[in-house]
Amino acid sequence: MTTYDWIVVGGGITGAALAYELAKTGFSVLLLEQYSRPQNATRYSYGGLAYWSGNTPLTRQLCEDAIARYHILSQELDADIEFRELDLLLTISAASDPEATAASYNDCAIPPRLLSVQEACELEPLLNREAISGALTVKHGHIHPEKTTQAYIQGFLRAGGEMQITQVLQVLQDGVKTTTATFHSAKVVICAGGLSRQLLKSAGIPIKLYFTHAEIIETSPVDVQLRTLVMPANVQRFQLEAESTQVDELWNQPGNEPVPPIIDAGAIQFQDGSFRIGQISRVLTDPLALVDLEASEKWLRKSVGEVLPVLENLAGTWHHCLVAFSSDRLPLIGTIPGFESVHIFSGFSNPLVIIPPLAKRFATNQQFKRSNCMG
Repeated sequence: MTTYDWIVVGGGITGAALAYELAKTGFSVLLLEQYSRPQNATRYSYGGLAYWSGNTPLTRQLCEDAIARYHILSQELDADIEFRELDLLLTISAASDPEATAASYNDCAIPPRLLSVQEACELEPLLNREAISGALTVKHGHIHPEKTTQAYIQGFLRAGGEMQITQVLQVLQDGVKTTTATFHSAKVVICAGGLSRQLLKSAGIPIKLYFTHAEIIETSPVDVQLRTLVMPANVQRFQLEAESTQVDELWNQPGNEPVPPIIDAGAIQFQDGSFRIGQISRVLTDPLALVDLEASEKWLRKSVGEVLPVLENLAGTWHHCLVAFSSDRLPLIGTIPGFESVHIFSGFSNPLVIIPPLAKRFATNQQFKRSNCMG
């Protein structure tokens, strides 16, 4: 019977990056993922890298570390992750004050530049000038999130890691029980995104980690050309997250909806010409809750169409996934008190930027701890 140093639960970019860094550091690692093609937050992500958004010494340092990491990541992983830089366009609604909106970004490492309606439409010709009072712009990193995750997984396997496609049913003190077998390890780290809370609860481990049901529309490659990554300047998702976590007890029952849903209308076009258009965020405490697909898609298309009219009726498919978050927009990382063998690495509000440097730091820290124990 094999006993691994680490079992990593979850094969999105969080688990893939962490498993890779742990294996590269010399640990024996088993990566477990439920689906051969995951339907998780990584799969339906925009792929944006907000290097500019750090607003504390820690987040600024992580963003700087991320820039350096991404510039060498394709070469290190020997894969094209479609890393590039593009213009982010943060639209300001016609009813909002452009100056006040711009001021709300002043604490960012690189505050976005305020554009007039005319300048915004010159930068992004697909914009509806009647829907905005201006926009903000800043240079923004971008990757293909699925390709990046697969690159990490292939690098992990080359480094000697093992991967199994199986559903984890229960976290144990010495491993995990799955639908196919029980796997043993010295330590387990949960990187299961929106399913992490439920998975830990099954082991009697309470944790203040939450999730939204996020909805987008994905298209096939099309001839329409979007020059920028478009998002609203006044993002509602963060307020929704803060309000929905005020009564943690609501999350222990599956039928609750602590706050009404919101939509942050935006769009990104990938290098192959396909679009991801979104996004609706719903706070439903049941991870398996069903939503009205038809009504959701109608709301999503109408909202995006107000800002980018040409995208409203593009042929595409509605998708849904869970997105994990914490109560303070900071990820939950480290050992769970009282359960020394179980760790958490989840709840990222700005995931694609800070996961690579944090995964590397996590692995380095664990190597340091092991060296001290052996010494």
